[in-house]
Amino acid sequence: MKLKKGDNVKVIKGKDKGKSGKVEKVFPKAKKVLVENVNMFKRHLKARNQNQPSEIVNLTKPIHEASVDFICPKCSKASRIGYKIEKGKKSRICTNCKSEV
Repeated sequence: MKLKKGDNVKVIKGKDKGKSGKVEKVFPKAKKVLVENVNMFKRHLKARNQNQPSEIVNLTKPIHEASVDFICPKCSKASRIGYKIEKGKKSRICTNCKSEV
C-alpha cells in the first residue's frame, strides 16, 4: 500500500466524492484507509448503567484505497505515488512533478 498515515487525500468515488482530508490510519490487509471527516455514520449507543445517558455518536468508517487520490504537498494536485531507488534507499515520489514526498 502506497498511502501512509498523515498523507492528504481526496475522495474520488462514493457518497463523499470531492471531500479531502488527512489519513488517520491505514489497514494494509483490508486495503482500506481511515480519512478524517469522510465516510461518517451515526450509531446509537445504549446506556450501560443509569448514570450514563443513551446517545447518538458519529463514527468514521474506513474507505477503500482505490476510492482516494493522493494530494502532492509540492504541486497540490491529485496524483499517483511512484517509487525511486537511489543508493539502496527507496523513496516515494509524485508522478506529476517528480518531487520526493
